[in-house]
Amino acid sequence: MKPMLVPNGGSIDHLGATLTEEGVNFAVYSESATNIWVSIYDEQDHETDRFELDVHKDHIRAGLIAGLGAGTRYGLRADGPYDPDQGYFFDPMKLLVDPYAKRLDRVFVRSPRLRLDRSEAVDTAPLIPKAIVVTGSGENAVPRKKGPGLFYEMNVRGYTMRHPSVQGPLRGTIAALTTQRVIDHLKYIGVDTLQLMPTAAWIDEGHLPALGLTNAWGYNPVAYSAVDPRLAPRGPHELRNMTDLYRKNGISVILDVVYNHTGESDAQGPMLSLMGLDARTYYRFVEVDGKQHLVNDTGTGNTLRCDHPATQRLVIDSLRYWVEEMGVSGFRFDLATVLGRDPGFNPNAVMLQKIKADPVLSKCILVAEPWDPGPGGYALGQFGKEFKEHNDTYRDEIREFWRGENGKIGALAGKIAGSAEIFNFAGRKPSHGVNMLAVHDGFTLRDLVSYHDKHNEANGEGNRDGHNHNASWNCGAEGETDDEAIQAARKRDVRALLATLFLSRGVPLLQQGDEMFRTQQGNNNAYAQDNEITWLDWENGDGELVDFVAAVHKFRKAHSALTHDHFLTGQEKNGVRDVVWLHPDGREMNEGDWGDSTASVLGMHLRNKDDEVLVWFNRRAEPVVARLPEGEWVVGVQSDNLASVAISEGTATLTLRSVVALVRPTA
Repeated sequence: MKPMLVPNGGSIDHLGATLTEEGVNFAVYSESATNIWVSIYDEQDHETDRFELDVHKDHIRAGLIAGLGAGTRYGLRADGPYDPDQGYFFDPMKLLVDPYAKRLDRVFVRSPRLRLDRSEAVDTAPLIPKAIVVTGSGENAVPRKKGPGLFYEMNVRGYTMRHPSVQGPLRGTIAALTTQRVIDHLKYIGVDTLQLMPTAAWIDEGHLPALGLTNAWGYNPVAYSAVDPRLAPRGPHELRNMTDLYRKNGISVILDVVYNHTGESDAQGPMLSLMGLDARTYYRFVEVDGKQHLVNDTGTGNTLRCDHPATQRLVIDSLRYWVEEMGVSGFRFDLATVLGRDPGFNPNAVMLQKIKADPVLSKCILVAEPWDPGPGGYALGQFGKEFKEHNDTYRDEIREFWRGENGKIGALAGKIAGSAEIFNFAGRKPSHGVNMLAVHDGFTLRDLVSYHDKHNEANGEGNRDGHNHNASWNCGAEGETDDEAIQAARKRDVRALLATLFLSRGVPLLQQGDEMFRTQQGNNNAYAQDNEITWLDWENGDGELVDFVAAVHKFRKAHSALTHDHFLTGQEKNGVRDVVWLHPDGREMNEGDWGDSTASVLGMHLRNKDDEVLVWFNRRAEPVVARLPEGEWVVGVQSDNLASVAISEGTATLTLRSVVALVRPTA
């Protein structure tokens, strides 16, 4: 049957392409377009038909096209005013990707022709991925909200490109994550919540092609509901298969999502989707001298307009698709403050309230990155009890303590106790804070203790990109070295850092490969390194460190004194104090001890019901004798694998630069 438009048959109920008994219904929101067409393409990428959407209601243009079905390839074209100075970029020669596309037939590739102005009259269809009409899964998934006990941040391509058990064609794909040995590794170290870095189809930043580089992270999305074809070349069902399998293995899968900007960049960027459909609806603008300028609160050229109902609908619909159709259990929101831009941050913004109140999304794991580069964009602690939040103060204070900065003993106590100064209000708990030592945008743990300065020369920006303040140290040599003493010191420090993470209140987050001593050669902004710099080197991973991570995490889970989800008070209840902070002399820390700028050793004596754990932190480059509370103690777990903690006559000799957890012996 030849495709044909059913006159006035279109429905505005569902945006995007929806399969019906008669064909495919297309619906697109645009307040400023005068005409919108759907262009149909065959498998050779030839345009075979073009239909104008003939239903126009509530700023939605819709059309029902009979004779089409699943597998149809299509794109959108829009006409309307062309006045870039006023935020209008309509050009029917620019083929546009449906904002609701669920599958694309290829990856996005940059070209100067994608940003030519309307006067050039160049059809961009050959350069634009075509959306593919898909069928639903037939069964909506239910979020798996149990936990989280350990977040694990993973880049799909980097994690599997060099995995010895992954077959060649699968490497770098979501399907590779279903390999049993990949799952076994995650289960061995105790991961229960896998956080995938962006999977939505993205485009390279404008300066990368000339440098011969490509985006490896995915934080430059275009189609919010389509898995990038590099990650799922056979279609989105690969993600659903993966999430179903992980659910059976007790692991929730959450997605890192970027509802703060798109890869269309600024007014000189490529015309790919939202910019050509209705820029002023979907992006934030500010008027200066009578001209409209894109707001750049994200540092990428544009900022999503999350205070507009159409954008809110796009975000909510996309999130629900990932949950119900793709089986994910939650989300980590990149630059989450953009969701509450009003234009400053408003924790009660409509976008955030809609996510919290949604009957599906409210059951999900919700995690905020609570900052953006815009004015007043730092909002840690302000997202409410529905959200967990990445806690950068934990990262900074723990790093600075172990680096040796003065006056950090109190900060150490505050962070390992759950950052009460940030989260202890409005019904929130320590588990609302996500503790991390390293994530994708920064040093790996190995590089943290191997480089004093960043080394991003491979990014082609003269080492100007990336964070300059890393609170890092190199243990005596910059970068890789054959010095065995320095190598041992670095591994000792990483083990101490990891022990600190797992023995702290709050939810720990582990960056992929940090459990096996991964390096990025000092690159702390490896977003453009889709190569050996970011690909996990499984063959040369540190197996002993993996075993240690598994052991310390197992120890954490076995002791409620470490994980009981309440803020420590130090006050007596039923004859027991939940925490006593100890000086190495054995006395309780006093005001003078807390004020000692050179203090480098701290004991944390925890009790919860019958469980009792004593954790000592020693950052000195020498052993320290610590007096213990009365009674018998044994080592439960220690970070130093080169020397043992000696316990004798009521004291413990803490090994240099280490963490040790002591417990009462069992009968």
